Amino acid sequence: MTTRESLELGGSVWLKSGAETLGGAGRIALLAAIRDTGSITAAAKAVGMSYKAAWDAVDTMNNLAGERLVVTASGGRGGGTTLTPAASRLIETYRAVEREHRKFLQHVGAAIDGFAHDWQLIGKLGMKTNARNQLAGKVTKVTRGAVNDEIELGLLGGQTIVAVVTHESTEALGLKQGSDAFALIKASWVMLMEDTSAKLSARNQLRGTVSNVTKGAVNAEVNLTLDDSTTITAIITNQSADTLGLAAGQKAVAVIKASSVIIGVND
Repeated sequence: MTTRESLELGGSVWLKSGAETLGGAGRIALLAAIRDTGSITAAAKAVGMSYKAAWDAVDTMNNLAGERLVVTASGGRGGGTTLTPAASRLIETYRAVEREHRKFLQHVGAAIDGFAHDWQLIGKLGMKTNARNQLAGKVTKVTRGAVNDEIELGLLGGQTIVAVVTHESTEALGLKQGSDAFALIKASWVMLMEDTSAKLSARNQLRGTVSNVTKGAVNAEVNLTLDDSTTITAIITNQSADTLGLAAGQKAVAVIKASSVIIGVND
């Protein structure tokens, strides 16, 4: 007889400045490490971030806060780094909110059956992006390259999609095997072809069944069902749709270059 592991409710807190994210757990941890070490280099190492990614994060926070949060004795990017009073308040405010947020999740998780799964789904549904295709999955492999990294994402239905991202993006997003992530792909970046064994240079070839074809004046919107829960949309010309003879029920392949896939995570 097997026993099922109990589910634990999880969540994260982030502070916003207007429509932009000022800081989440990663950025607040970086600020705290700067406070404790007095050095950007040491702080970046402590939180597992590159020196460049750390300064990019600091610059972003300074810009969004409308005031300096981190200062150096020389005015440059060297040693003697300290936090301003505003940054210290930001850390304490974040931690206070995070404590209350944790209490909230514990209370609601105990009161509502199945809340852990539903809460995660609500977060995904609330994400706003101009990319038509949003595919959720888990990172199955991270391959370091000379310039960029290859991120392999296992989709819910069993197929795999590969993205090429910079080293800095891999670190900033905390991408590693087993972590949750999602792929964003604009519909205009998706090419369609017949379901054959043709060899292509494009890394991603997702197989599915055409569920709908909607033609406009010039272009057609084609929905390709990959599995019970995943659909990918492509925008192609009417001429291409006619040439391929695309219709509901037909097998087809969505072809996507790895460089056209954007990887994101829920902070």
